[in-house]
Amino acid sequence: MTIQKLPLEAVQKVRQYIKSNLALPESENYPKPQTLFDTSEEPPEPESLDALGDLFKFASLPEEETPSPNTEGHWFVSAVNPGSTLLKLPGLKLKPNFRLAGYLYRVPEGGAGSIWALPEEFSTTAQLEQALAASGDRAQPPQPSGALVDFMEAVEGDRSPSSYLVASILRRELQEFGVLGKYCEWSHHHLINTIPLQIKWQWRKAAPKDLIPKVASFPDGRVAVEFFTCRVVPPVAIFRHLDQYVAGTYKATCADQALAIKV
Repeated sequence: MTIQKLPLEAVQKVRQYIKSNLALPESENYPKPQTLFDTSEEPPEPESLDALGDLFKFASLPEEETPSPNTEGHWFVSAVNPGSTLLKLPGLKLKPNFRLAGYLYRVPEGGAGSIWALPEEFSTTAQLEQALAASGDRAQPPQPSGALVDFMEAVEGDRSPSSYLVASILRRELQEFGVLGKYCEWSHHHLINTIPLQIKWQWRKAAPKDLIPKVASFPDGRVAVEFFTCRVVPPVAIFRHLDQYVAGTYKATCADQALAIKV
């Protein structure tokens, strides 16, 4: 087994790059209520009865509408392409003929998101919208036809030690895609390589001696990634993250464990 330590500053830069590429427009983060009339513009004064009738033609709406950005708890397809994140991500890329697609869920108190990896032939907007009919509340996102069970199955890379650490950060950022308000989890975790001394901690286990991010590579091709974070909102805590990868894949078994809590 060989162990490689990686600088925290580099991991933080990778995380910031991923976050910036997954940033959503204001119209999807905080959709405005939809109204039948746009009061920002006054319609032109009709010059005849025929022209007057034309003003009301737009009011004929289809019987069923595809959900657009809303805060009413209806899932909708995001216009953001999550797969663009991997275009310049060191050591990783999307497998050929695959793409990532995202859905969003918004309610006044927060929001959620869901990302799926699927073959390109199943990724048209019309096909993604078909899955909306079977969606439900926040816990029941749309699942498009042909989607992989784990979106990381659509990721490949150079299998370098650093690529596995990047994959661990990427997974968590993709899982937090579109999450807002009280539903945020990973967003509250800050990467650390030392124990914050300004806080008094109650340790559930012995304090680790080394919090530097590291990757262990085994002779049979297995890889293990370890890094630490501090959750900065109550309950404030220090977490150990351990991801284990089977040989030849970026699909991991993940364990996030609180080692200490703020007294």
